Amino acid sequence: MPFTLHDRLFVLTGAGISAESGLATFRGSGGLWNGYRVEEVATPEAWLADPELVWRFYSMRRRDALAAQPNIAHIALAEIEQQLGNRFYLCTQNVDDLHERAGSQRVHHMHGTLFESRCVHCNVPFPDKALYTAATDLPLCLQCNAPVRPHIVWFGEIPLDMEGIYRELDRATVLLVVGTSGSVYPAAGFVHIANQRGIRTVYVGPEEPLNAEAFDETVLGSAIVALPTLLKSLSS
Repeated sequence: MPFTLHDRLFVLTGAGISAESGLATFRGSGGLWNGYRVEEVATPEAWLADPELVWRFYSMRRRDALAAQPNIAHIALAEIEQQLGNRFYLCTQNVDDLHERAGSQRVHHMHGTLFESRCVHCNVPFPDKALYTAATDLPLCLQCNAPVRPHIVWFGEIPLDMEGIYRELDRATVLLVVGTSGSVYPAAGFVHIANQRGIRTVYVGPEEPLNAEAFDETVLGSAIVALPTLLKSLSS
């Protein structure tokens, strides 16, 4: 049994769990998101060069995420949280809201969220589900009239609240990683920190991640099959 009801569980999820709901990943498709290269739409330089293109891309991602539904892996994690309470912490690399819609409450989006935006000057995130697909649609801050950008951590930027993430990881007794490639840092390094702390580490995904050798246990299989099984063992 990977963990019990007495453990403190730190869960890290990646694109693989959202892919089970039909949302595209880019590391599994030749470095492209629906035909867009990372350098064109997901870096600070891309934003400075062409904010209209960036907003058109993230509007497309918002539309896709709104149409997607949580899968049974998302639901299984929400049910684990209900049993563990404050001994559960979910850190996700994903920017969709499928964990929340499945019922998870203790969720931290280290790479930001699709459904928030923020002023480039005020730097305060606010809820936003609007679609901006033309230059005339681009939002401006109501307070200072500066441009508003997606509340997304782009390549070259620092993930959100790393101090809080490491604090929760230090408290954990089990690290459960679901559906990540093991190639994006700092998240790919969580397993190495866990090893140094004596925290048990479990990976779930259809393929071995690049850091597979660092895990105590690897469960190969889709999240929608493996996670409900793990939940059943936790409840038994």
